[in-house]
Amino acid sequence: MKSILPLTLLTLLPSVHGAPALPKRQGNPPLRGSEDLLGYSPGNTLTGQTTEDIEYTLVPGQTEDADIGSYLDFSNTENPQPIRGTLGGTDPGPRNAELDRQNSDKLAPPGTDHGQTINANWPMSLSKAKLGLDGAGWSRQENVVVMPGATKMAGVDMRLEANAYRELHWHVAGEWSLVLNGSARIQAINEDGQTFIDDVTEGDVWFFPPGVPHSIQALDVGVEFMLVFDDGSFSEDNTFLATEIFAHNPKSVLSKNFDLPISAFDDIPDGELFIFPGTAAPTDIEQQNVSTTAGPIPREQTYSYHFSEQPAHEVAGGSVKIVDPLTFPIANNFAAAVVTVHPGAMREVHWHPSSDEWSFFIRGQGRATLLEAPNIATTFDYHPGDVAYFPQSRSHYIENTGDEDLVFLEVLQADHFSDISLGQWLGSTSKQIVGDTLRLPQSALDHLKSDKQYVVAGSTNSGTGADTGSSSSSVATSTTLATTSTIISTSTPTPGR
Repeated sequence: MKSILPLTLLTLLPSVHGAPALPKRQGNPPLRGSEDLLGYSPGNTLTGQTTEDIEYTLVPGQTEDADIGSYLDFSNTENPQPIRGTLGGTDPGPRNAELDRQNSDKLAPPGTDHGQTINANWPMSLSKAKLGLDGAGWSRQENVVVMPGATKMAGVDMRLEANAYRELHWHVAGEWSLVLNGSARIQAINEDGQTFIDDVTEGDVWFFPPGVPHSIQALDVGVEFMLVFDDGSFSEDNTFLATEIFAHNPKSVLSKNFDLPISAFDDIPDGELFIFPGTAAPTDIEQQNVSTTAGPIPREQTYSYHFSEQPAHEVAGGSVKIVDPLTFPIANNFAAAVVTVHPGAMREVHWHPSSDEWSFFIRGQGRATLLEAPNIATTFDYHPGDVAYFPQSRSHYIENTGDEDLVFLEVLQADHFSDISLGQWLGSTSKQIVGDTLRLPQSALDHLKSDKQYVVAGSTNSGTGADTGSSSSSVATSTTLATTSTIISTSTPTPGR
């Protein structure tokens, strides 16, 4: 078929069907090409560059049978590849090699993974920071906008510089918080007019029920805290603020409400302050302990819990600390644990029958496999600042894949902290039933434990001999035991109010 393209366009095309090309004009090529580029043509030119000469090195464990699923440490690998056992192949790019190094179980998943579960991992580093005024701090949030499967809980990581405020506010959702570092003064009043004030420090917990107005001020060491809300769609941008009440009610109404002249409101802010610098709080907390005729909030309904002073419950592979309504009654639907997992150990395979689990990684690195019924499984890698989410009754574990203690927070929406342990279930079931079902040898059946372990130590019997050095972790030593986060250790008591 004879071309009907204009001469000006033909001069810009290479030779086709053996016809000599016309001389090219100088200048930019057009934005679009010729219809002669559609489909097959004998004159099509193939690239001569091979994609088969990629240089890479396999890491320990990568040549094992894929179902063994050892953790692959790509952290020092220049060009990690999506290969596990006999599965996968090379990746010539384009790619983000740094993300591949951090997420080896995404690049080269265990052979036991199948299909795709919800996304159970969100790095707070990918959340846009909301910046406070005059260098006073910032916040980052995780909710269903970035993690659609996390429907029951949302989180906000917030930093206040020394003496800075999170302005007076309240929420429709309940606010549970763990102090990550530093110290703060928190104040509130309930619907009965009872007042509350306390100083909290690293490892302490607070809770403000829905609608209860409160403020947070960093003390002179600054503070960072993780907020967890009982609504996956919660957003910091939907918080009720004292400044917005004043900015969006007529000044005549404010004047009448407070029995003040209208001129008293001449300098009120135009709107949200969010996080802003403040005057240092007095060292003596009693100077700010305002009383009312209703008196202080009763101790059994107080809004703070000095979790930092609670000793950790030690287990073979680490430790566990639990705070729930049995010890902190006001947070009547928040049950939480701070878990420490030593190198080579793991939070045992478990699930929560009555709640989703929202987790935040504080220190170290780990991985988890989320199982959805009947056979959908995805393995995720976690680093400090990451959020994990495991829906109700879905099994998972959290394995320490690094060489330092792994410390993370587990939060449930429940009246007490509980889980079902896979090991305890099998260990307390007839060996005949377990053996007939899983075809385990008698030696394995005899080794099953009927007690819940919470955290299991790294096993020296897990090697197959197929690929030495398959794990970058080892059983915890006395050196690693000394690195447990101060969040779960005993500290100097802070008087509560």
